[in-house]
Amino acid sequence: MTSDIIFKYFPDLTATQKQQFLLLEALYQDWNQKINVVSRKDIEELYLRHVLHSLGIAKIQRFNEGASILDVGTGGGFPGIPLAILFPQTHFALVDAIGKKIKVVNAVVEGLGLDNVLTYHSRVEDLPGQYDFIVSRAVAAMPTFVHWTRGKIKKACIHERKNGILYLKGGDLFEELSDYPTAQTFELKDFFEEDFFETKKVVYLPRKYKS
Repeated sequence: MTSDIIFKYFPDLTATQKQQFLLLEALYQDWNQKINVVSRKDIEELYLRHVLHSLGIAKIQRFNEGASILDVGTGGGFPGIPLAILFPQTHFALVDAIGKKIKVVNAVVEGLGLDNVLTYHSRVEDLPGQYDFIVSRAVAAMPTFVHWTRGKIKKACIHERKNGILYLKGGDLFEELSDYPTAQTFELKDFFEEDFFETKKVVYLPRKYKS
């Protein structure tokens, strides 16, 4: 699967954005040989399983200029790096507690020339500041994730949708979300036709999640 799958679903990219998406594969192939952040099977499907999956968040929420987004447990830089390419006027903070993963993220950010990304080798609980949205890709069950990120979401909104969490998850989430009556679930198969997305979802949890 090549970068064409990105251009298929996001046809309005600038020349710079197209070049950055094209560069991703070589950067990750190179770094993955030194520090394994993406499984061998997944590296061959990088654009489908990592890049396009990350951009599923953008089908639910477009980020405004000047907004600040926190990617928790970014791992190799997902979903933060693809979103940072797509929204160059938005500020992204990528945090992970594992230093070698942040090392790879730093190298990829530098290789792409992204000037809207800051990285942190830290636990999210120890990170100062607040953000418009928190994004992540299934690093923990929702109750644990909400606990980790408590107090990290700004009150004042600059988007139509209220500030909150945008979480990439898969499978049956009924039980996991039972304590969050205001959570909304969006099926990625409604936006992407590939079989990979059949069970993939974006969960939106507003800052005030109790009804």
